Amino acid sequence: MGIRSLLRKVFGRERAERDESAATTVPAQTERTHQPETSTPVTSTPTTTKTTATVPAPAKEPSPAAAAKVTAEKSTTKTEAPKAERSERSEAEKADDLVAAAFDNPRTSTPEPSVPAQTKREEPKTATVPAQAVSAPEPLKTPEPEPVAEPEPEPVAEVVPEPVAEVVVPEPAPEPEPEPVAVAEPEPEPVVVPEPKSETTPAAKPAHSLAQVKSRAPGLVDAYKAAGTALKDVGLAGERATVYLVLDRSGSMRPFFKDGSAQHLGEQTLALSAQLDESATVQIVFFSTEIDGTGEVSLSSYENRVDELHAGLGRMGRTNYAAAVEEVVALHEKAGNPGPALVIFQTDGAPEAKVAAEKAFAGAAKLPLFWQIVAFGDPEAKGFDFAKKLGADEKATNVAFFHAGPTPKDLPAAELYGNLLAALPTWWAAHKA
Repeated sequence: MGIRSLLRKVFGRERAERDESAATTVPAQTERTHQPETSTPVTSTPTTTKTTATVPAPAKEPSPAAAAKVTAEKSTTKTEAPKAERSERSEAEKADDLVAAAFDNPRTSTPEPSVPAQTKREEPKTATVPAQAVSAPEPLKTPEPEPVAEPEPEPVAEVVPEPVAEVVVPEPAPEPEPEPVAVAEPEPEPVVVPEPKSETTPAAKPAHSLAQVKSRAPGLVDAYKAAGTALKDVGLAGERATVYLVLDRSGSMRPFFKDGSAQHLGEQTLALSAQLDESATVQIVFFSTEIDGTGEVSLSSYENRVDELHAGLGRMGRTNYAAAVEEVVALHEKAGNPGPALVIFQTDGAPEAKVAAEKAFAGAAKLPLFWQIVAFGDPEAKGFDFAKKLGADEKATNVAFFHAGPTPKDLPAAELYGNLLAALPTWWAAHKA
């Protein structure tokens, strides 16, 4: 760059600064911000023209970025002060004329105008410094509009929770599902109710009802009820069995026929048969030395029936257990009844032939017959030793012994049935097995 052009710039700037100081407008200061380096070298003395040689500091013009910023600032200030720009242009033209005249007519008085120009340059230092400070933060303000545009896509993310509401909608759908569960619950209830009824009713039914007994044998009602209670106590209520009665007609039995003990035992046996036997008929075997006779009692024919049968049999003899056992076995087989049977075997003394009696009971064990021996007379009499021993024998599980005492007629029905049925359940279970 030539000296002429440098001088033109210097004089042009000095005049522009004068106008700026006079106008004291902000746009003038902003135009000077891009030339801070020109003011710093004004440390040298303005007396010589060499100072103007130092002024080439303006040759160190700011970078293109800084120049761009300055131009942007100028563009903003141009709109605010168009009149100031016009005055500056006229002054610049005048400066060109003066520079041209100085080169055409060089003089030594040139430094004089430079002195006030340099001194006057010191004044804008204070103005240029804040101008730089002000210009520095200005680029920071440029990103302010950027965040305004950025939050625009943020509402797009707000749309995400919309499908969440959709997921909540199907959740109440399974609520109606438990409704069919309540429908299925009452179904098994009616099924359980009838089952126990069908099982308990037949087991509780006796062979004959109480009404039937009252109509046909009103004198046996109390004994019938006592027999039913005893069967329930031993767990045999509702069971079915044939009932036999064996009566001893030896000579020692005369008092028991006279006082009615034999007749009374016959009636109690019939009441028990009404609970166990569908026919409600008891076969009676009278024995002494041989089988004296047989007969039966039923609900329609039981009063004084035992005494009548006994009176028509003739003389009384000895005690033959074996004959009586064999007769019952024959009756049971002849009837063709394969079911169980309860045989009430009454006696008042020892058998005439013990060995024969043992063999007879052992042979009867093959049949479903349970023998319950009932003793009449003195409990301390030695004539019952055989019956007691037979009843206690573990091998003879089909035989039991019970002593009714010297006055069997006076024995309560409940006590009589309790003893008659005490050993029956054990044998009954073994027989069914």
